[in-house]
Amino acid sequence: MLIIFDCDGVLVDTEPVANRCFSAAVNREGLDWDVPETMRRLMGRSLKSCVAIVEAELGRALPPDFVERLQAETYAAFQRERVGAVPGVAAAIDALEAAGHRTCVASSGEIAKMRLTLGGAGLWERFAGRIFSATEVARGKPFPDLFLRAAREMAEAPAACVVIEDAPAGTQAAIAAGMRALCYVGAPYADRDAMAAAGGTLFEDMRQLPALVGAA
Repeated sequence: MLIIFDCDGVLVDTEPVANRCFSAAVNREGLDWDVPETMRRLMGRSLKSCVAIVEAELGRALPPDFVERLQAETYAAFQRERVGAVPGVAAAIDALEAAGHRTCVASSGEIAKMRLTLGGAGLWERFAGRIFSATEVARGKPFPDLFLRAAREMAEAPAACVVIEDAPAGTQAAIAAGMRALCYVGAPYADRDAMAAAGGTLFEDMRQLPALVGAA
């Protein structure tokens, strides 16, 4: 079985930091979204999709340097705050691989961002050569394109894949790809209702993950 991990919020605890930076960025543009609202609207989506959503809300294009400035601020915050791995996830990966399951990463984030965050958490080398980004497909989550690409590159049928997610958009993408979605809701900001409604199976502790995958 192929286990496809989302990155932010599943492997690395980046969501609060990233969304705080995004909230500050859109506030500067006149959009009054606090961090919880930014998470609700944008979490789990590609940066391209997030920009499109913000521009639609504003009714105008964002400044040409918006993305560059946002990324610089976000990457600096990751390094300053030393974002680490989600508690228990390294041991869960160990158990899954020991049981014979293959693993990979498929994230809405860019490769450069994952190199920084996964690298800081000691997980980049672990997934080297098996890391896929929404920048490599035409449509990001909630469309299934990214997960289908990961399955194709890993030579696995979608029905034999389990996706580990923490956002409604990613859960929708996994179900649309014909894959099972296991949704980590151990963080206080997790949108449990939306992920359950999208067809995900919820779990609160990464120590539960190997048994849940085995049950699949």
